[in-house]
Amino acid sequence: MAIERVAVNPVTWSVEMGFNQGEVVTGHTRTLYCSGQTAMGADGSPQHEGDMAAQVALSLDNLEAVLTAAGMSLANLVRLNVYTTDVDLLFQHYGVLASRLGAARVAPTTTMLGVTRLAIPGQMIELEGTAVA
Repeated sequence: MAIERVAVNPVTWSVEMGFNQGEVVTGHTRTLYCSGQTAMGADGSPQHEGDMAAQVALSLDNLEAVLTAAGMSLANLVRLNVYTTDVDLLFQHYGVLASRLGAARVAPTTTMLGVTRLAIPGQMIELEGTAVA
């Protein structure tokens, strides 16, 4: 059975920002719940302190690595939670995130939260995803 995704947008402003208000997903057989991914190197060391754009890109790379290991891709994301220590700074670099999701032709439901800090000092963004296949 093929996966079918139907966007639910009673209002349309979110579509312009690259996410749907809701998605009805049918036909999936596997669900992957991804832990939050930050800008950590393969050895577990924090990377790109003070560079939001680079942290967004590496966090996405790390999320994509988890998806790939499960036989999925960004195109399978149905939910993306974004945690950041600086919402205003993230918005200045939001294009990094939006362009990668746009290239994958996906607009997952998204929540962005400003937090005091993340678990690893120096990290400014954490991405937590849910994907279906």
